[in-house]
Amino acid sequence: MSKGLLIVFAGASGVGKGTMMKRMLKLNENCRLSVSATTRLPRAGEQDGREYYFVSREAFEELIREDGFLEYAEYVGNCYGTPKKPVFEMLDQGIDVFLEIELKGFLQVKKAYPECVSIFVIPPSEEELRLRLEGRGTESAEVIEERLRTAQTEMAHQHLFDYVVVNDDVDRASREVLSIIESIKSKQ
Repeated sequence: MSKGLLIVFAGASGVGKGTMMKRMLKLNENCRLSVSATTRLPRAGEQDGREYYFVSREAFEELIREDGFLEYAEYVGNCYGTPKKPVFEMLDQGIDVFLEIELKGFLQVKKAYPECVSIFVIPPSEEELRLRLEGRGTESAEVIEERLRTAQTEMAHQHLFDYVVVNDDVDRASREVLSIIESIKSKQ
């Protein structure tokens, strides 16, 4: 059995990474999404080990001291990180593992594991991204503008990734990502 691929899956804010991820996990049963650890409290309906591993700040800091994270960061007073152990266990079983993380996390992973495959998702245009964000009807105009500014900053770093995929159609873009993975695996 060959080892699984470690795949960093990132993209512009609001580009549809989550929707693509759900589609890809349905299309390829050999792929898994890593589960992050967090110090924040669970929200209604969240289950430990499914959405997140919910841990104390002390336990999180202990994992940092033990070099137990692929990447980690603090955001709005809570810590988030990708524990190494479950990811490496899946990789050793030949399972391809996606890390759906932000740019800063990607830079940490790429430095420590340069063999990872990195895929960045972009919208077909900034106007299309604006329409998608506005179409949700869940955020104020100010929040939409902030997300668009964040997306522009993120897209300015797409050259750091191995592959860039345009999410102009969720099914097509999801299949393109899976094709990239299969192509890489066929060369191993």
